[in-house]
Amino acid sequence: MGVTLGDVARAAGVSLATASRALNGSARTVRPELAERVRACAADLGYLPNAPAQALARSTTATVGVLLHDIADPYFAALARGACDAAVAAGLLPLVVNTDGDPATELRGVRLLHSQRVRAVILAGSGWTDPTAAARLDAALAEYRATGGSVAAVTDHGPGYHTVRPANRSGAAELTRALLALGHREFAVIGGPARLLVPGERLAGVRDALAEAGVALPEQAVLNAEFSREGGRRAMAELLDGPLPGGARPTAVLALSDVCGVGALAELRARGVRVPEQVSVAGFDDIPLAEDLSRPLSTVRLPLARLGAEAVRLALGPAEPRTVELPVEVVLRGTTGPPRR
Repeated sequence: MGVTLGDVARAAGVSLATASRALNGSARTVRPELAERVRACAADLGYLPNAPAQALARSTTATVGVLLHDIADPYFAALARGACDAAVAAGLLPLVVNTDGDPATELRGVRLLHSQRVRAVILAGSGWTDPTAAARLDAALAEYRATGGSVAAVTDHGPGYHTVRPANRSGAAELTRALLALGHREFAVIGGPARLLVPGERLAGVRDALAEAGVALPEQAVLNAEFSREGGRRAMAELLDGPLPGGARPTAVLALSDVCGVGALAELRARGVRVPEQVSVAGFDDIPLAEDLSRPLSTVRLPLARLGAEAVRLALGPAEPRTVELPVEVVLRGTTGPPRR
């Protein structure tokens, strides 16, 4: 087997995408010293560039692909809005692919966008906890980047990609501290799907703050749910029907997405449980609906549109991967208050 582009990249100590850009004449530039190192390693190893790859690297279309888990979810809709606006401002046409939160569909989406020779791919959804799914996605993206494409992700997908991430862990910790300051000591968490990385980051932040305060979070008080209104409602019903150890019920419920928080509020209302007098509820994301409820939802505000726009700007900018973390803000509204026994 002959020398591959991957061999050259490893020898030069650069990413596969950088090696491709240096050798294949991509429109995305590489720093001169890096390009020279790559070319020298290629010469030493006897690497022969692939002519079709060179042609594709020089011939991308004026499009940007945006992969979302659920376009109907206000969280992803806001991300898409920011990404699409940034693409149009750069003179590019956005192509949005809805994956339904399915790794296989996302993988097909990446391959389709690759075949369409999009200028950049934006991963606007959480990474996968399943290492096999993550590895397959990485392999497809490596093939795309080797032909001159660029990838940027909202939230972490690995060190090889441009990354824009909100401060999920610290934001969840700050929200928990705010509820602790109100006097809450019995907590429950409506988490997200176990297959996604982001819910784990947020749950870790909750645990950080509770551990600092010496407050226990029983395993029975942490429920996984789909990031949907119905998922939040079912999880809230389970919490109400199954008291915590010792017979206590939580005085504060942290839903790790606003749509879950909306579902939790619906279940509490249906059962006649007063919010926040009997149970405080908080969400995460600050989707527009959170403030428009009859009792506005406390939450962690993420700059959703900015996250999408920043991902596009990174994908169209520097060749070497960069990470940008955007701040978040705790917003306490009408669904949280001091516990009343």
